[in-house]
Amino acid sequence: MHTITDRTAVEKMRAKVATLGGMLFDRHLTDAAGGNISARVGDVVCMSPSYSGSKRQWQLQPEDVLVVSLDGTILEGDGKITREAHVHFMMHREFGQHGTGVIHAHPRNLLVFAAMGKSMPPVLEATLKFGVVKCIEYAPAHSPILAENIRQALTGQEDRIRKQAAGIIAPWHGVFLIGKDIDAAFDAVERFDTNAYILMMAAQSFGTADLMAQQRADLDAAIDRWADEWHE
Repeated sequence: MHTITDRTAVEKMRAKVATLGGMLFDRHLTDAAGGNISARVGDVVCMSPSYSGSKRQWQLQPEDVLVVSLDGTILEGDGKITREAHVHFMMHREFGQHGTGVIHAHPRNLLVFAAMGKSMPPVLEATLKFGVVKCIEYAPAHSPILAENIRQALTGQEDRIRKQAAGIIAPWHGVFLIGKDIDAAFDAVERFDTNAYILMMAAQSFGTADLMAQQRADLDAAIDRWADEWHE
């Protein structure tokens, strides 16, 4: 039998998930077509319900947020579990000792990389610590295969999760990431999307390959010069 051992912490997290869902939507970091959020509190997960965008326009109340066991049993809440639950539960099981916050989103700028099936290099100091955000092989959103592809791509990035977050791009779909907590995960989504915007604007304004190669060379040189004082 599943029980909620810390009622106060769970209710606070349900409110947090509801708030962050609205913020993702308002900041064009996800859309009415989808996205989902989950945050683990002890042995349970607070998760946005299915159709949070298309039927609720991300105007969630705390009581709308599901409380779910790690085996997928709904303990509280009236909605259905998202079709991407395979990914969420995999992340919490496989990487839960490193992070507790999972977000799947459709950020407006990053979706360009998803549509084109391209990985995204970091081009800002604020995104260096995430490394290249890999674009993985396609698998349907509802399939366990997608969860396995994401697991493989995140394996080896545990330090990034512990420090803040690590994520991947799912082709034709969006971004999936896990952070040390849900606030860190939210912060990472916006950093990813800003990085994507800068890359697209740079390509439009200055060209692509030569610019990116020189930018990366200059950045690497600067990092080497400041290596002793580089903390992130």
